[in-house]
Amino acid sequence: MALVTSISSPQLRYCSSSPPPRRPRWRRLSPAAAMTSSATPRRSEEAIVIVGAGVAGLATALALRRLGVGATVLEQGETLRAGGTSLTLFKNGWRVLDAIGVADELRAKYLRIQGCVPILLRHGPQSLNQFKLLLLCRVPWMDLLCVLRFIVRLLPAERRMRMRSPAAGGRDLREFSFEEEAPGQEVRAVERRVLLETLASKLPPGTISFSSKLKSIADQGPDGTLLELEDGRQILSKIVIGCDGVNSPIARWMGFSEPRYVGHMAFRGLAEYADGQPFQPKVNYIYGRGVRAGFVPVSPTKVYWFICFNRHDPGPKITDPAALKSEALHLVRGWPSDLLAVMRSTPDGAVVRTPLVDRWLWPGVSPSASRGGRVVLAGDAWHPMTPNLGQGACCALEDAVVLARRLAPTADAGGVDVEAALRAYESERWARVFPLTARAGLVGALVQWDNPAVCAARDGVVIPRLVRLGPFLEHTNFECDLLDPAP
Repeated sequence: MALVTSISSPQLRYCSSSPPPRRPRWRRLSPAAAMTSSATPRRSEEAIVIVGAGVAGLATALALRRLGVGATVLEQGETLRAGGTSLTLFKNGWRVLDAIGVADELRAKYLRIQGCVPILLRHGPQSLNQFKLLLLCRVPWMDLLCVLRFIVRLLPAERRMRMRSPAAGGRDLREFSFEEEAPGQEVRAVERRVLLETLASKLPPGTISFSSKLKSIADQGPDGTLLELEDGRQILSKIVIGCDGVNSPIARWMGFSEPRYVGHMAFRGLAEYADGQPFQPKVNYIYGRGVRAGFVPVSPTKVYWFICFNRHDPGPKITDPAALKSEALHLVRGWPSDLLAVMRSTPDGAVVRTPLVDRWLWPGVSPSASRGGRVVLAGDAWHPMTPNLGQGACCALEDAVVLARRLAPTADAGGVDVEAALRAYESERWARVFPLTARAGLVGALVQWDNPAVCAARDGVVIPRLVRLGPFLEHTNFECDLLDPAP
């Protein structure tokens, strides 16, 4: 099958108010106009179609628009997806939001997090001698190897430590200050719904086509890629950008394996305090054996919380909101009272439970992220990762600006070298996301272990004595210049 290596400039639709150099030969058809009176599907033709109106999809559409390139976004839902609770964005995510012009609007709504406090539940060996004995007798060699690999990655430092005994028999391992240990770091938790609404509000009306669920995808050679929707519409697009999430049909069509379940589940919730929440703007992490939890203020009236726990398989899906909340509370019964109070202040409908999955993009083994200069993946559709580094949404935002910057010059150059642009995007992003995905998985494995000796190493050595917040957050360094709006 022949692969197209270039397209001409009329095939990239500009979104600036001034007309493009030549009139495009394609026109956009509305969903109603896409069907004839005899219900025979008609094809609309587009230059760029983005499948999925999540973080990656909307950010890519907005980044392209600011560079003068238009795109149509297909969303299977009737509205923007309101599911999910909150996303933690580090400074790399905020650099991208600055670049696409929405950061300040979001900053005004959400608190800047000042630091984090890891809390250890009292369990297992408390003395070094007990730790040594368990290390010799009970740690599997593979567990020991992974612990050592993690420790080697971190560098020792003399740092201020605060040790006290909070409620429920726990103790603060250490208090980290972002300002002291990671100058310039910016961390905020943002409601997913508000982030999507903010991105969508900057796009021209009609950019997002709702109720547009993908049914099939077919390569049409040099003509492009044919997308067939569940309602019978067909769209022939020169470039398709798959931003359709963890269970991406486009990624499956391109030969990617299903994301791998890592053996952990997560509860997430968003507590509401009509009269104001009482907490300092810090992340509170609580470590147990095989279970960890945390909470962080999002805004003056909302607090995000999570629980990660080990489970052999995801199990049946629970749809009853009250049952979800009850199960979450049962997991952490007897834990610190602040966490339980936050969870009890959460509306039943604001609790979700999801399996944690990832996909490691092994070089020479995983399929390419682009296909023939016509189809490319971004965000979770390409590189789903566990949330242990807080980089899923941040990497999706990074994908958006890198992909837009690679594609935009092909419009100015008459549409040439699109395939080369997509290959360059893949090469640049693979070097970034593969190590992050692997590191997130390894960190998650370490903090979720229930082996008592491994927990003793984590709680008695790694976190209080070896972790330096600055080096640990080096992965949040990302250079991103502003994308100047199209004239």
